[in-house]
Amino acid sequence: MSRRTLQRLLAEVRGCRTCAAQLPLGPNPVLRAGHRARLLIVGQAPGTRVHGTGIPWNDPSGDRLRDWLQLDRTQFYDESRIAIIPMGLCYPGKGRSGDLPPRPECAPQWHDRLLAQMPDLRLKLLVGKYAQDYYLGSRRRSLADTVRAYEEYLPEFFPLPHPSPRNLRWFRSHPWFEAEVIPALRRHITALLREGAGAAPGPTGHAPAPAADSHR
Repeated sequence: MSRRTLQRLLAEVRGCRTCAAQLPLGPNPVLRAGHRARLLIVGQAPGTRVHGTGIPWNDPSGDRLRDWLQLDRTQFYDESRIAIIPMGLCYPGKGRSGDLPPRPECAPQWHDRLLAQMPDLRLKLLVGKYAQDYYLGSRRRSLADTVRAYEEYLPEFFPLPHPSPRNLRWFRSHPWFEAEVIPALRRHITALLREGAGAAPGPTGHAPAPAADSHR
């Protein structure tokens, strides 16, 4: 278990062509990970904007997620502290109402192998239904009930709704989320990253995040 092992694995993941024939824009696995990361963010799958830039959460959903976490882009993309591995690593294509679900091949093929190379992980943010289905299994309830009962899944997991602009109606109809869950989330993230602040960052073979306004 070493940084070099993780770098080799990341190169293998980024070269994955398992479901190339089903991907309308072709394969482009998008993820970030560091050997000493303490926080893992598990989302759904890249959209077209993320596919084009190769930077996870580089879109309005990411802006909202960073606001929830109270992290700027530099903090959010610090691979020595935060890993970002979605359920589907490539853009899956467009469906009748938004993007298609994440490809089912990715998580079983790669997640366990990647997580095994990050021994310092302390918390996994499960962003959206697909991540919660996979990691919580039978413990998962409806999205609202799962998110509201977040304390039952700590200290390993923290379930969240997806921050997509498509979910604004959900946020308005569940005001307790911003009133109760977001403050708790921020406390957990602040404490977690403060505990790991002394860890020395290591190379991961991935370019740093772009400047704050370069994705606009």
